[in-house]
Amino acid sequence: MIVLVPVYRPGDRLPPLVTDLTAALPGASVLVVDDGSGPAAAGVLAAARDRGATVLRRRVNRGKGVVLRTGFRYATSHRPGADVVCVDADGQHRVADVVRVADRMRDTGAATLGVRRFDGDVPARSRFGNEATRAAFRLATGRDVRDTQTGLRAYPAGLIGWLTTVPGDRFEYEMNVLLHAVREGLPVEQVDIATHYHAGNSGSHFSALADSVRIYRPLVGFAARRLLSFAPVEPDRADVEVTSSRTAARIT
Repeated sequence: MIVLVPVYRPGDRLPPLVTDLTAALPGASVLVVDDGSGPAAAGVLAAARDRGATVLRRRVNRGKGVVLRTGFRYATSHRPGADVVCVDADGQHRVADVVRVADRMRDTGAATLGVRRFDGDVPARSRFGNEATRAAFRLATGRDVRDTQTGLRAYPAGLIGWLTTVPGDRFEYEMNVLLHAVREGLPVEQVDIATHYHAGNSGSHFSALADSVRIYRPLVGFAARRLLSFAPVEPDRADVEVTSSRTAARIT
């Protein structure tokens, strides 16, 4: 298994994250892909490398989608047959939840999302943005994905090559992955995870205006194509299983 960590101007939380991931997932390798952070990030990235991570550095900032595809291409070339778990470096994801998402992916053989619970001390813009995007996604596709922009995602090895073909250079890439999965009838699992926002999510590089436009554009296009094809949208048929430790929903 490869744990893929896309970063841009990473902070001091990255090196201990590498240590914790390596300890929690024996046999997994951590792959850090830097999106053109420049010389200022050299020290943090060197510390991550010293703790066992493989570090790839892009010279120019291109966006999260480009960085994720860079990591997926590395996986297909250097670790063919390896599953990949994507984890953000900003400290939102507990390592225990990373393990649970990876376990669900291995149990089901399906792409799996770590779905953030937007309750408690959550920034208002994050809560509102998730609710709006969830509603728009369901309206466009007929499927209920409870967190379309989660960065915690696990993919089985059979999907890694496919992921390199999904378009989108920035945050819209993760939306495109879900839309392409719906279009191709691929199953997607959802597992509830805890969320920790540090300093009001000040470490996020998400642009509320520009990146929101990028995310909604493919949604609008998907909905328009469905309308033009006169294909009725089937009602959501998610089979929801609730246990004491997690809630999972399967999109069929």
